[in-house]
Amino acid sequence: MSKVQRALISVSDKSGIVDFAKELKDLGIEILSTGGTARALKDEGVDVKDVSDHTGFPEMMDGRLKTLHPKIHGGLLWRRNNDKDREEIEKHGIESIDMVVVNLYPFEQTVSKPDVSFDDAIENIDIGGPTMIRAASKNFRDVAVIVDPEDYTKVLAEMKSGGGEVSFDTKLYLAKKVFSHTAQYDTFISGYLNKQGASDEIFPQNFTKSYRKISDVRYGENPHQKAAVYREPLNDGLSLVDAKILQGKAMSFNNYLDSSAVIDLAKEYSERPTAVIVKHNNPCGVASADTLSEAYKNAFETDPVSAFGGVISLNRTVDEATAKEILNLFVEIIIAPSFDEAALKLISEKPNIRLLELDISKDVSGFEMRKIQGGLLLQERDLGMIQDLKSCEVVTKRAPDEEEYAAMAYAWRVCKHMKSNAIIYASKDRTLGIGCGQTSRVDSARLAAMKAANYDILLEGSAVASDAFFPARDGIDVVAEAGATAIIQPGGSIKDKETIAACDEHDVAMIFTGMRHFRH
Repeated sequence: MSKVQRALISVSDKSGIVDFAKELKDLGIEILSTGGTARALKDEGVDVKDVSDHTGFPEMMDGRLKTLHPKIHGGLLWRRNNDKDREEIEKHGIESIDMVVVNLYPFEQTVSKPDVSFDDAIENIDIGGPTMIRAASKNFRDVAVIVDPEDYTKVLAEMKSGGGEVSFDTKLYLAKKVFSHTAQYDTFISGYLNKQGASDEIFPQNFTKSYRKISDVRYGENPHQKAAVYREPLNDGLSLVDAKILQGKAMSFNNYLDSSAVIDLAKEYSERPTAVIVKHNNPCGVASADTLSEAYKNAFETDPVSAFGGVISLNRTVDEATAKEILNLFVEIIIAPSFDEAALKLISEKPNIRLLELDISKDVSGFEMRKIQGGLLLQERDLGMIQDLKSCEVVTKRAPDEEEYAAMAYAWRVCKHMKSNAIIYASKDRTLGIGCGQTSRVDSARLAAMKAANYDILLEGSAVASDAFFPARDGIDVVAEAGATAIIQPGGSIKDKETIAACDEHDVAMIFTGMRHFRH
């Protein structure tokens, strides 16, 4: 290790940089700087040497070219314990640079602006910065490199106690941070450019994503599993991790999973006040009504036992009447675009309930990703819906009536958010019975009917949605005997004729969508 004698400072994020530079000067360190950073330091009385004076070469091309010079990179890259390197830098008059303090042009912030032009985005691709910090980090044994203002205090304390030196362990820590920083930076640029111009390629040949850690969570799905939550940068759509937490304990791994599921489904019903209750990543009640409190009450009644400890999403401002209904039961989380003062006051009496304020009307961006052993599966999000069910094929002798079409439409939207095999009994504005996650479709049909019967919910005149085709007539017999009079399903089974005949026997109307909604 050796004492830091010369530092190069050039930062876009100038947080704390003046105080840090003053501390370096107090330690007798010469400072090289460029452009706006040099001006900011000089304005505060910090004596700095312009990089152009150090290299003997002026800045060019509106600042595009200023640090790409052998006197900069030679000063960073030469190995202090290598005699040949020493001979070469002395021959060419290259002086050591022992510390680099650089953070990069704000590319992410620039392209996040809704009115950013393509040319502005390109000009915010940093070239000299990444080159310097990569060079310094490659030679981290001899050069300390700082990209995060949060590290200024740590490094200064070590230098003051260590006679101006930075330890090997700290330099390695800083180098790791640099390569993570540049990898993330390049990922932003790649992601932005991949969205530009016309292309038939949906899935890139090399898929890279960069996520920023928000926090550790208490544990994963189970207490013996560690876990953390990350944010996807450059996400201009709905982001659960950006929800404003108004009260309650920190979110857990399972809380995030259930919250993601509940807001995904709540987005389907923007036209009316709607309540969705999720438990273990599956809906246990969905309802729409003229008031939010009525919607919640009807959603709760679908399966009041499963609703205990559930996660709730509401698509309107939560008022006092709705809060009173919810507080009759223990719940984990309530997610809504806003809460009025009376509702907040009431819910605050139960401080362990997590309240999340989130605008769920935003679009959801990006792919769905599933990790498998040694690989990753990508797919488009399941945004497939049928705007007009009357365009679907009526396969039975009897066509659905208007009430049945409305009920099928409601059930079909719930259907794609259920774990397969999924069967939903519904009216035109609420779920009546839900069965999902079974290995046979007929069992899901029986489970949904059984739950409805347990809570004295009548299924006569209801509609049934199935996420995939009925493989045999047994499922048709179950839902018809339970009281359903209409069925919406994809069709496509080799036994479609058998299931159509069963519907005709029961005087049940059935339509085929040609679209399925498997969810594994």
